[in-house]
Amino acid sequence: MGTLDGKVALVTGGGRGIGRALVDKLAAQGARVVVNDLDPGPTDEAVAAIRARGGQAIGCPGSVTDPDFGNRFVGLAMSTWGGIDIIVNNAGYTWDNVIQKMTDEQFDAMYDVHVKAPFRILRAAADPIRQLAKADQAAGREVVRKVVNISSVAGLGGNAGQVNYSSAKAALVGMTKTLSREWGRYRVTVNCVAFGFIKTRLTQPLGSGPAKIDVQGKEIAVGIQPALIEAFETQMIPMGRAGTPEEAANGVYLFCTPESDYISGQVVVVGGGLSF
Repeated sequence: MGTLDGKVALVTGGGRGIGRALVDKLAAQGARVVVNDLDPGPTDEAVAAIRARGGQAIGCPGSVTDPDFGNRFVGLAMSTWGGIDIIVNNAGYTWDNVIQKMTDEQFDAMYDVHVKAPFRILRAAADPIRQLAKADQAAGREVVRKVVNISSVAGLGGNAGQVNYSSAKAALVGMTKTLSREWGRYRVTVNCVAFGFIKTRLTQPLGSGPAKIDVQGKEIAVGIQPALIEAFETQMIPMGRAGTPEEAANGVYLFCTPESDYISGQVVVVGGGLSF
């Protein structure tokens, strides 16, 4: 028996890094998972791995920034399993520059993936969730559903070179708190996890491997200067090291469990004590 047996979980960015660790965790606890990633390859790999371990998963590849993605994502969960219990808005990336060199395209790209995409997904889920809650009430069932939005310490305290990313992640905190007020009546908790320094392909040391990612045909520079990584791990993070994708996923998982059924509208930093 898992803590999430029979639940239906939707996770964006679930084919790589933290998202991949999260879909594995949710499936291991009995959830049926709708896995999204930008590219079909990582999506299919995550789904196949879950199924190979006896879990249930389906893939929904594609960009979360597509105007119809939210409806397609939610619609797939409803048509396949007839329900929604957990939504995790995890997909995203960084595109850094100081403000005087930042283009409108860079700023808009961060808004689109970190703010507008979660908004569209949650808007698409609103009517199904209301109908599910109404059916639960009529049947005398107490079912608590979960939304977890992924922010960053950059959205809480800012970060030089990331005015676009920091602004978008701060906006996601506002979305979280607002929706917790709107959806409490439907027995939905809405919380936010802000990651600190987690080891992923986006935070690899510059010079240690590929320094760019491909986002729909556009090459985006990623990576962190080794000196900054050393400062994080030796001076800024009390626990003295970066987190792993599995540790980051565990922080999200906490808000997906029944033990968090009366926690809503909160922001929790998963960062080894890192604070601003």
